Amino acid sequence: MKYLRLGRTGLEVSQLCLGCMTYGIPDRGTHQWTLDDAGSRPLIRQAVEAGINFFDTANVYSDGTSEEIVGRALKDFARRDEIVIATKVHGRMHDGPNGAGLSRKSILQEVDNSLRRLGTDYIDLYQIHRFDYGVPIEETLEALHDVVKAGKVRYLGASSMFAWQFASMLHASKTNGWTRFSTMQNYVNLLYREEEREMLPLCQAEGIGVIPWSPLARGRLTRPWNETTERTETDNFAKTLYEHTADADRKVVEAVAAVATARGVAPAQVALAWVLSRPAITAPIVGASKPGHLDDALAALELKLTDEEVAQLEAPYVPHGVVGFS
Repeated sequence: MKYLRLGRTGLEVSQLCLGCMTYGIPDRGTHQWTLDDAGSRPLIRQAVEAGINFFDTANVYSDGTSEEIVGRALKDFARRDEIVIATKVHGRMHDGPNGAGLSRKSILQEVDNSLRRLGTDYIDLYQIHRFDYGVPIEETLEALHDVVKAGKVRYLGASSMFAWQFASMLHASKTNGWTRFSTMQNYVNLLYREEEREMLPLCQAEGIGVIPWSPLARGRLTRPWNETTERTETDNFAKTLYEHTADADRKVVEAVAAVATARGVAPAQVALAWVLSRPAITAPIVGASKPGHLDDALAALELKLTDEEVAQLEAPYVPHGVVGFS
């Protein structure tokens, strides 16, 4: 496994990050396809044994049970000082006032809740899950700075938003002497390349580590176009990402399959190898509900695409409307 510096920090992370939205109690939250403790632990262990030291979850995943499962597993399978635990804040955790968002109150209560569920004294990377239009960015940034200075968090990250919003937050942090964001977790894959226009160049210019979510487009780049799974049938968020671009996306999926067939590898390896080849990317966040998913992700680290293959994969793409920010 290759380890890279995360943005401008001294933190070393594996070139793959294990996305842990897949792990959680199925009847908690909105993800019916998640794996419980028994189903999750072998996959988390497989990732640790393969050299992955970077694990990403969120307070909102499966109503907090993802953090609980991940925390217990990592305590059993890895040394805490070698592991990088990332989680997020923003999503709704309870009904009524102050149950979601990036207010000072929400951040201070949710960081403690995440620490408790994860069973750890500190979070390596604490990320805002989305931009909060209802809270001044100064309130959010100062609260995040305070949880760093309190020793509860080591580094800060952001997730999907417009580049101008991220630039504004970076500027406000610098102006006020607050802890700066080190990472951007945004939506990047062969079916959605709009981040190449503004966000990725901004991150390169500012030395921000990029850890994209859904590099395989929620599995759509890994299988024939018409093949479905339990997740595709019940994942309502995915429908908002892809329902308007089906005709164009089908051609990209077919191009991935063609390159994979020619190379004699799985389509997942080709699609992930493309993400890994992008100059701004540090560590894609990959999900795994079966051992073979991790096997393909690890194999992608060794797959180097030719310029001709990259051109073949990119040729069918057409501009998309902005998605993934909600």
